[in-house]
Amino acid sequence: MEHTRPIIALLYDYDKTLCTQDMQNYGFIPSLGMAPEDFWRLANAFGWHEKMDGILAYMYIMLREAERRDRPFTREDLVEAPKYAALTFDDGPRADTTGRLLDGLLERGAAATFFVIGEQVPCNKELLQRMKAEGHQIGNHTYSHVRLLKADKDAVVEEIHKTEVLLTEAVGEGSFWLRPPYGLIGSERSELIRTPMIYWSVDPQDWKLLNKDKVVAAVLEAVQPGDVILLHDFYSTSVDAALEIVDRLQKEGYDFVTVEELFRIQGVEPQQGTLYARPDRVRTLS
Repeated sequence: MEHTRPIIALLYDYDKTLCTQDMQNYGFIPSLGMAPEDFWRLANAFGWHEKMDGILAYMYIMLREAERRDRPFTREDLVEAPKYAALTFDDGPRADTTGRLLDGLLERGAAATFFVIGEQVPCNKELLQRMKAEGHQIGNHTYSHVRLLKADKDAVVEEIHKTEVLLTEAVGEGSFWLRPPYGLIGSERSELIRTPMIYWSVDPQDWKLLNKDKVVAAVLEAVQPGDVILLHDFYSTSVDAALEIVDRLQKEGYDFVTVEELFRIQGVEPQQGTLYARPDRVRTLS
């Protein structure tokens, strides 16, 4: 259970008085001995920060209960905890498909990360503002989807900076993590990047299949907790697939978070200029 270690580490650093206050403030008070599945059902009704405090509160209760029974607190006490994954979308935004995707994600309480192309920012500012307002992460996919691997260094900087400026004008200040187009960038160009870079660990090739059922099947066959899933909100079939993926995996206990949240959950501090396939897996650059 990849999420367990950092949460356990947080538990022992967490002020127990604040823990009790948080439960009271949020009106979220798990009872002693509450079944894990009942706890998570209650916790999922809350937003991210409240849920994190609730997790710690529950673990504190479980720890006290374990002490009362004179036995150690073990990983098995958390077997019903959710599995986390990050949905990511490239090449948008696009008014019709991205808008419909946002509707579906909102309905399902799922967060995602959108790596947007700078050229498409000026005519889609309202969509971007909605992404931010609804808790999604916005990233940089360069201005014109240029291949960064062998691009002139000045062109690399310009492609990234130009998009950062447009995004800042649209949604305000942000770090705007980079996904290099095609996932390709070399070690020399990576030294120019001032944010973390995100690759992916699950690629159903939705752009090639253009078939909802095949894309869903490819993701369900490959996905593991902690994965970063690559999709494209530019295609209607990919939007349909994404929403079915959320439906299917939520039933299996998955919680969909942003890439930034996934790093935080796993206790990984992302480094600028480093290309991550997922928080615990770095891509080697040549």
